[in-house]
Amino acid sequence: MEYTKEREEVAYFMRRLYERRLTTCYGGNISLLVDGDIILITPSGLDKGRIEAEQIGIISLSGENLTPSLKPSIETEMHIRVYRSRPDVRAVVHAHPVVCSSFAASEKEINTSLIAESRAVLGKPARAPYAFMGSPELAAIVARAVAGANTVLLTNHGVLSIGQTLLQAFDRIEVLEAAATITLITHLLGGKRELTGAQLSELEPQEGRSLEINEELVQLITQAVLNNLKA
Repeated sequence: MEYTKEREEVAYFMRRLYERRLTTCYGGNISLLVDGDIILITPSGLDKGRIEAEQIGIISLSGENLTPSLKPSIETEMHIRVYRSRPDVRAVVHAHPVVCSSFAASEKEINTSLIAESRAVLGKPARAPYAFMGSPELAAIVARAVAGANTVLLTNHGVLSIGQTLLQAFDRIEVLEAAATITLITHLLGGKRELTGAQLSELEPQEGRSLEINEELVQLITQAVLNNLKA
């Protein structure tokens, strides 16, 4: 039960999340569901910018720590509850990007109707009420939120995204942060030009469900990147 390749993938995307300044060195967590009931998850208390495959914990979907020498993320229960809520999901990314987190700490919402990519990739993000980080309450709240959305703003906390692959979940975090930045800048510029109802209707069918992607191609690209890092 090593899952070496998959743990390398989790570590790679965690480092990438930090390198893209989408989280802090001790903040955020990523997980990948494998074999239907095994979760590979980043640990607590380690520098996320330097994390390696052997530091990725292995837990069961029932919550059993299968790597006792490693301390899994404090948000492990949240990840478990998300997978149970969304059987179609195989990856979860939780991060603290600055602009998204600013919206999460305000009464304003991120406008995904300004750019076509935002609406196509994200639909309309959900918002989860505040609950203390790592708590069972937060896990339950987020599990309910993802039932109808692929991205969630965690009030006064950060954001969470889900996907069929780590690449898809990571992309949703990046697109959400871009949408938040665009929302802020258009407000500062003194106006906005949203997509029309007809234009949005062309994108709406993708809201609330995973986008159709070529998973085999995604895996090949991810493996090529990992191989390049080892070279």
